[in-house]
Amino acid sequence: MSTTQIRWLLKVIQPERTLASLPGGAGLSQETHALLLGLPPEVYAAELGHMRAEAKQAAAELLADPAVASMVDRLPLQKGAKVVAFGDSLTSEPQSWAVVLREVVAARRGADGISWAVSAAGGETTTHGLVRVGEVIGQQPDWILLFTGTNDARTQGAHPTKTLVHHKETARNVAELRQRISRETRARCVWITSPAVDEAQVSAHGGLARFGVRFRNEALARVARIVRDLDEPTIDLFSILGTPPPAELLMGDGLHFTLAGQKRLALEVIKGWSNLK
Repeated sequence: MSTTQIRWLLKVIQPERTLASLPGGAGLSQETHALLLGLPPEVYAAELGHMRAEAKQAAAELLADPAVASMVDRLPLQKGAKVVAFGDSLTSEPQSWAVVLREVVAARRGADGISWAVSAAGGETTTHGLVRVGEVIGQQPDWILLFTGTNDARTQGAHPTKTLVHHKETARNVAELRQRISRETRARCVWITSPAVDEAQVSAHGGLARFGVRFRNEALARVARIVRDLDEPTIDLFSILGTPPPAELLMGDGLHFTLAGQKRLALEVIKGWSNLK
């Protein structure tokens, strides 16, 4: 198996997160995670270590730009603030925008004692989010960065007749998430829209095609519009990154992001978030 294939598995399947909700899942060893992916444990551990180190390096590269460092200083985070990043595989992977941003904040504002949690699981829709948001509410964070909805626009099979979640139901789910957070916490939210994909790459990718996974940007645009219509602080990745996003930002599956892509997502979140008071 090539390094690219191994990294795709680590970014997309993520057994350490996808199994965590099962009884005893959180206690599974790294060796078990490796075996579930068909990888030697030493290869799994080494590659995961490399990816985490690269995420830290990406954070350092962002902070090397004085303009970015200044924006991080302006992030509206009080000392001791609790932040949760909420989403799907685009957020939960080992070198996601959330991981890069956590490293950025730790490096630049370590003295502020800001805590950072990632509450995300691959393949989840906003319907799944209605279940899992209870875990986030229980943490009583000060900020929640919500990047959810991409999988609502997913279809399965060669001739699908619907998306996993109808866009009207997505709107109801997003409104419910917003209401629960506002009623049960004092957290402020930043919403991040689903980006577009490279449709041709998604449909041609062996790993996704095996499960009949497809996306259409028309459906993703509807999800992004639902988030924009919330009239809350929003980072509109669908508009910012284009349709599709630049090739260098996407992995070969046309859906998930390379490290360069995740670094760009982190930068866009920093830009948007730093403008809030």
